[in-house]
Amino acid sequence: MAVRLDDLDRKILSELQRDAAQSLDDIATKVGSSKTPVWNRIKKMREAKIIGQQTVVLDAEALGFEACFFVLIRTSEHEGEWQQAFLKALLERPEVQEAHRLAGEIDYILKVRVKNARAYDVFYQALISEVRIYNVTALLSMEEIKSTTMLPL
Repeated sequence: MAVRLDDLDRKILSELQRDAAQSLDDIATKVGSSKTPVWNRIKKMREAKIIGQQTVVLDAEALGFEACFFVLIRTSEHEGEWQQAFLKALLERPEVQEAHRLAGEIDYILKVRVKNARAYDVFYQALISEVRIYNVTALLSMEEIKSTTMLPL
């Protein structure tokens, strides 16, 4: 179901991206509308799945997750059974924050957040014990320069 978004919808979405915990009154004031129309638009966008799960952004380093690895995976396996086992392994691992299937020489890239290099090795050993992987390259992020979930509306 395609939903047409107007300028007010985009303003509402921008405010929700900035801070989803702000009150409906605050959002309405900031976008130049009243509470009821803003609520109705938010409800419509939730029903259309434009607005998904609402959550909180935690500070990984403050919680002791100091190591972020980008894991490049090449596989010689492309059968459905292997893909299902690989997907299951990724979904069961909370360390995997993102996983993408790629076009090109690398088949998959994972963003893995762990406490340290030793914790990454535990993750790696568990993953390769469950699914056969041709080649794995782990890149340690030295500094996070930018990270956002906000879309440029």
